[in-house]
Amino acid sequence: MLALADAGWINPPKHFALSDDRLTIHTDPLTDLWQRTFYGFRRDNAHMLCTTTTDATFSFTVKVDFAYRGLYDQAGLVIYLDSDNWAKTAVEAGGDQPTLLSSVVTNYGYSDWATQEVPADWTTLWYRLSRRQADFRIDASLDGVDYRQLRIFHLAAAGGEIRYGLMACSPGEASFEATFSELALGGCVWPTE
Repeated sequence: MLALADAGWINPPKHFALSDDRLTIHTDPLTDLWQRTFYGFRRDNAHMLCTTTTDATFSFTVKVDFAYRGLYDQAGLVIYLDSDNWAKTAVEAGGDQPTLLSSVVTNYGYSDWATQEVPADWTTLWYRLSRRQADFRIDASLDGVDYRQLRIFHLAAAGGEIRYGLMACSPGEASFEATFSELALGGCVWPTE
């Protein structure tokens, strides 16, 4: 199990509760991660609780419960090397638009955004991050048992030590609560073939 108390904050929220196996965040408004592409803006102030590793292969899972209130509110996983090289995945609140299961990969200061529509009443999701050197796979599950692949990607700057962990943000004026629990860290379950 990954001990949250040993992790470190990047942009800590004003309000949170942390124990060894659970984190509850109350997001600050106007927080996000995005770099340049299409919209032109740069945001690098999402709340992230991360640990570092040099392990070339591993899988990390977490259960996320969320109660979104504003458009694009999100809580999920992050790999954060620096402001120009990172990846995140989360369900994003849709407001009057569809709710999206999304992932963003940022290499050399430019973000992409891959999405799929999901039911607006989703309030719990399990995520799994697997690493093989500088290549990564993200899976998601509704029950913590049956995982489905969301994305395979490469982070060019992820050759050695990386920071990875939990992320939540509220790009708009809202604030919401997210709880991260059932964290597990182990050998890589991403098949080599």
